[in-house]
Amino acid sequence: MTTSTRGAAKVPAVLVLEDGRIFRGRAYGAVGETFGEAVFSTGMTGYQETLTDPSYDRQIVVATAPQIGNTGWNDEDDESRRIWVSGYVVRDPARVPSNWRAKRSLDDELVAQGIVGISGIDTRALTRHLRERGSMRSGIFSGEALAADAELVARVQAQPHMKGASLYEEVATKETYVVPAVGEKQFTVAAIDLGIKGMTPHRMAERGIEVHVLPATASVEDVYAVNPDGVFFSNGPGDPATADGPVALMTAVLERRTPLFGICFGNQILGRALGFGTYKLKYGHRGINQPVQDRTTGKVEVTAHNHGFAVDAPLDKVSDTPFGRAEVSHVCLNDNVVEGLQLLDQPAFSVQYHPEAAAGPHDAAYLFDRFTSLMSTVMEGQRA
Repeated sequence: MTTSTRGAAKVPAVLVLEDGRIFRGRAYGAVGETFGEAVFSTGMTGYQETLTDPSYDRQIVVATAPQIGNTGWNDEDDESRRIWVSGYVVRDPARVPSNWRAKRSLDDELVAQGIVGISGIDTRALTRHLRERGSMRSGIFSGEALAADAELVARVQAQPHMKGASLYEEVATKETYVVPAVGEKQFTVAAIDLGIKGMTPHRMAERGIEVHVLPATASVEDVYAVNPDGVFFSNGPGDPATADGPVALMTAVLERRTPLFGICFGNQILGRALGFGTYKLKYGHRGINQPVQDRTTGKVEVTAHNHGFAVDAPLDKVSDTPFGRAEVSHVCLNDNVVEGLQLLDQPAFSVQYHPEAAAGPHDAAYLFDRFTSLMSTVMEGQRA
């Protein structure tokens, strides 16, 4: 339940964590109550792209940057049709937005979309708490939703866990749509929407790819009806252990040896299709400043991330899979988490992070070129 009011800055609010920790501040955005997994994002810019990323479905996002909202909200930078975060936590909201592209304030947009938030709390202490204890269920309460602390903690503890949550169908498109190639068309790609961000098909279109974005429930017949030169599996929310349908679809694509590229949730789906497990990270990787090494080149990239789950694959050897040999191609330099996979005997690879990186950085944009190179190689082989 939420009520929208532009006087929210004067309304008391609390953030309640499932372990009983409570932070007290002021309402920001809509007034009411909301629940979700509390996670933190370390990006200093790009909050509009973060809030509209479908991978944040059912999560309360904590901004570690102290001041949020300086550039307001525009009509161009949304990554999807709406804000997906279930709640937003900031320390010091900007009083007046200042940017030539801004159409309204961040606060106004949160109110308009009914997103309950909280400001004026010590987000540094909150982030340290989540790093030590791990991401956890939480709730934001303001206005008439406020109640005794014990009651609010109990309500948070009654919420479902993120582990075991199947969310990708909630955020995916229900109907197929096409993003045309920019300039001369070179390839056709079937993109499986598990929570795709708008910049992803745009990055492919820039490379002469006509992208057919299909629902998460698409069948193998649906995929090959568009006569694709390649198949793409997108990012998305929830636990990849629940995604049996996408895993079965990817398995069918691998059996046909069609060039394949996966991002984020798509990386976890590839991991499962190859026989690896997945697991929940303690607090995940979220932000636009995460260091990753491309082990195929040795290059270190600064990259954009949003994931709370990871693939459990060996870092120190080539693995045998039902589709040939596979290896870990990318690794996070902070904690050695698997950040990419590639098959050595057929054209398929994936990364755990976000090379489309609408808010930057663009170190990993070459991965879209790697995908086009795979499709070109396969096409040339078929003509030979």
